[in-house]
Amino acid sequence: MSKIRPLPDLLISQIAAGEVVERPAAALKELVENSLDAGAGEIRVDLEEGGVRLIRVADDGQGIAAADLGHALARHATSKIASLADLEAVASMGFRGEALASIAAVARLALTSRETGGGHAWRITAADGRVGAPEPAALGRGTVVEVRDLFFNTPARRKFLKTVATEYGHCEEALRRAALARPAVAFELRHNGRVAWRLPRQGAGERAVALLGEEFETAARTIDEAAGGLRLTGLAGLPAYSRAGRDAQYLFVNGRYVRDKLLGHAVREAYRDILHYNRHPAYVLYFELPPAQVDVNVHPAKTEVRFRQGQAVHQFVFHVLERALGRVAPSRLEGEGSVALPDVTPAPAPTLPPQGGWSQQVMPLRAAEPRSYYAMVADALAEPAQAAGSEAMPPLGYAIGQVGGIYILAENDHGLLVVDMHAAHERILYEGLKAALAEGRLAAQPLLIPLVFQASALEMATATEHATMLAQMSFEISVASPTHLAVRAVPAMLAGADAERLAREVLQDIHAFGASQALTARRDEMLATLACHGAVRAHRRLTLPEMNALLRDMEHTERADQCNHGRPTWFQLTLADLDRMFMRGK
Repeated sequence: MSKIRPLPDLLISQIAAGEVVERPAAALKELVENSLDAGAGEIRVDLEEGGVRLIRVADDGQGIAAADLGHALARHATSKIASLADLEAVASMGFRGEALASIAAVARLALTSRETGGGHAWRITAADGRVGAPEPAALGRGTVVEVRDLFFNTPARRKFLKTVATEYGHCEEALRRAALARPAVAFELRHNGRVAWRLPRQGAGERAVALLGEEFETAARTIDEAAGGLRLTGLAGLPAYSRAGRDAQYLFVNGRYVRDKLLGHAVREAYRDILHYNRHPAYVLYFELPPAQVDVNVHPAKTEVRFRQGQAVHQFVFHVLERALGRVAPSRLEGEGSVALPDVTPAPAPTLPPQGGWSQQVMPLRAAEPRSYYAMVADALAEPAQAAGSEAMPPLGYAIGQVGGIYILAENDHGLLVVDMHAAHERILYEGLKAALAEGRLAAQPLLIPLVFQASALEMATATEHATMLAQMSFEISVASPTHLAVRAVPAMLAGADAERLAREVLQDIHAFGASQALTARRDEMLATLACHGAVRAHRRLTLPEMNALLRDMEHTERADQCNHGRPTWFQLTLADLDRMFMRGK
């Protein structure tokens, strides 16, 4: 007797439902995608008990003909593809023909629809694998799908559902993703009879603000670049708006929300230099490419994709975001009613200074600083501005003093600027170290007297095993005795820093990152550590020329808005802000 036998149709559908409908939010996603594919301009969602008791999705789309209602509830029946060629270039949200059948296998489903131009609507019901006959119904236009008592016939599945609040949260997030994907469509969400939110038809930027808040918009860079058939648009949040979790990350490929490893890696790499390691960026990004260049038939939930030219896609997304996050943002300098400053094109990293470099004792002055200014550094700010004559005020203005040995105060065309001098100098040093290392010009500064310090056995072994890697970073650390190491040279840019502390930090990082191959991949993190320890320290008094030299270097350094850990380096207080503080005009 054969032990292999075909499964009942109901069981097949219930197995399929396990992949497609894992919780109410998954069913909601499938139903909303059907509405979008039907050309809906408005979608209304009603939920009860987090979607477990009821999910109702009503749209004003093109509707379904009475003759097709039965097919709509059959497995692998769809109007969206008819051949392999259609699948390879599919542009619709759905295409498998499994969703309604899978939902109907684990819930009580009613489908009411009126085809555009039809005399009246038709209704069909399904429950426990049994599909009824279409019946006339009343409906003005579009389609209404009601899903009641999800998993009523599969109690083992139902007991794995979470609380009502949790399931509702997942449903709301699923609808939020759909609303961000299609801002030209109006959405309404009701839960237990109460309106949760209502969104009119709007632009992509307006939709992002409506769902993520105005704070996100003000702390984000606008993205819109295209090349070679690829296009990336949307909003990328600056590090100041970073999050503890990944709750504000939305990435869409041809209008479809995805969680793609390749794209995710490209985004993380773009943020790597400006975001603290335990923080996460916020973004709403729309990536578009020809449908034939991406395979969306990878996973039943359709949230994973595969690109035919993955490397090109990765590089495009990475470089677009890197440029956008690295450019100077004039908007941060603009106050209400002020004149927008022209964008400042980032210049190459500052040229490495001669022997000695930047240090805790001396900060070199840039030749670009007007000499006429330094002749009057002790006078009021109005005098250097007058001495500059027709020269335009630089974006970050001129220094007027220091507060607490930590912050630089400067005046520009818009008001008062407050700069964290350590954070700003750290970014300048870091970008300089990266550029110097990449161009092979990271000079070493031999110490006149080698610094000898007592080292642990681990530090001794690390220095010996990785001497070549240390030399590439302009460190010379050798064994002075069985228990001591000698620092004989450090990077010239960091010549004034604490040599022992730098040596211990770099050895600790090498040990933590492991072999040279892993170290190479983490080289930027090590350079960031060096920059942090080499940057000017808090409570050090700077002269006005030193402060202005720092401001000028900030203006010509990429990503100068944030330090290496993602913290802001400066804030602008406009004249309007100051007027409000002092209640002028009240």
